[in-house]
Amino acid sequence: MTDIIALIENHIEYAPWIIFGLLLLAGFNVPISEDGMLFVAATFAARNSEHLPYFLGSVYAGAYGSDLICYGLGRILGARLSHWRLFSKLMDKEKIDKVSEYYRNYGLLTLVFGRFVPFGVRNLLFLTAGLGRMNAVKFATADFLACSVSVIVYFSVYYHYGQKIVLIIQEVNIAIFILAMLIGAYLCFKKARANNS
Repeated sequence: MTDIIALIENHIEYAPWIIFGLLLLAGFNVPISEDGMLFVAATFAARNSEHLPYFLGSVYAGAYGSDLICYGLGRILGARLSHWRLFSKLMDKEKIDKVSEYYRNYGLLTLVFGRFVPFGVRNLLFLTAGLGRMNAVKFATADFLACSVSVIVYFSVYYHYGQKIVLIIQEVNIAIFILAMLIGAYLCFKKARANNS
């Protein structure tokens, strides 16, 4: 991350394009943190306020474009992705089945809430939506709304509070992830009990 920050500082006029490109690479499951890019973009926007709209636009377009790339890969290439090294860990059948079940049970809410979950869960959600042949317009619309909210919220918080808030947001993300897993486990348990009765 420090190498990326140094690169951006040395070429501030190109920084929005660099951030945009890095986020698009994340759509191909290259390990680039969207949260990290949001933080970097907001930090540089705070230091260079004349570039604020460019940083916000680049991080938003990159995040949304990344989501569409991942969805498209799942939809077009499907199971063949498991042969790609970048996707092989993500293509675990258990994970895909679990996410598919969330989509069946909660529909687009899975996508909206999943947008706020860190640790690579987002790419799994988008990929699974593509693998499951979710309607492309529904996916793009729901993700557009979810991406708009998450990018604007995170960017604004990072812009105004910087490094202080990063630790708090990481803890909140972990809490959201754990809460989502507990709710999912409870609902699966409840459904399994109802089916056995």
